[in-house]
Amino acid sequence: MWPRLAGYHGPLDNDMTILIILGHPSPGSFNHAIARTASEALAANGHRVILRDLYAEGFDPVLPASELAKDAVLPAGVARHVEEVCAADGLVIVHPNWWSQPPAIVRGWTDRVLRAGRAYRFVPDGQGGARSEGLLRARVGIVFNTANTPQEKEVELYGDPLELLWRRVVFGLCGVPTVCRRNFSPVIVSTPAQREAWLHEVRDLVSAQFPRS
Repeated sequence: MWPRLAGYHGPLDNDMTILIILGHPSPGSFNHAIARTASEALAANGHRVILRDLYAEGFDPVLPASELAKDAVLPAGVARHVEEVCAADGLVIVHPNWWSQPPAIVRGWTDRVLRAGRAYRFVPDGQGGARSEGLLRARVGIVFNTANTPQEKEVELYGDPLELLWRRVVFGLCGVPTVCRRNFSPVIVSTPAQREAWLHEVRDLVSAQFPRS
């Protein structure tokens, strides 16, 4: 079993702040191991790391009507998430593949936190319509997924919806230019040695995208 993760803050006197969003209900999951490994590698490189375990925090994924307006007064917890994602120099998202989608808690986080006017906005396109303009500060977004369907089958059968969602819809809309995604599968039959090798990949990927400051 992997230890339960709480919010982790790395050194404050560094060049970059990296926000990790974790969405898995089981504290002993491989997703938690991924998030822990990423946070440790980033901190070792001198970066400030903020880890938000959505299930541990009890994040409410339901977007109420009261939050639809751009100038809505947000609950303190949601407002904190908005400020953190807008201030982050890099983003790391960790979640399992459920029905070729993120868990509802992660989708709800995007609904409530990646707000119009803060994460993106629409501006005139010069042709009588509108186009999106990303507002996030982050230049790099990394997504780590776990699944029980082999990646080649996910692509063959479903077209890899998570790739489209994160690369083009979420990070694309919000203006994050560099997106890296790694899917670890099939987890259900993976051995301890395989999982350790995957965690080495996690360390290597975050270190390559966020090198030592």
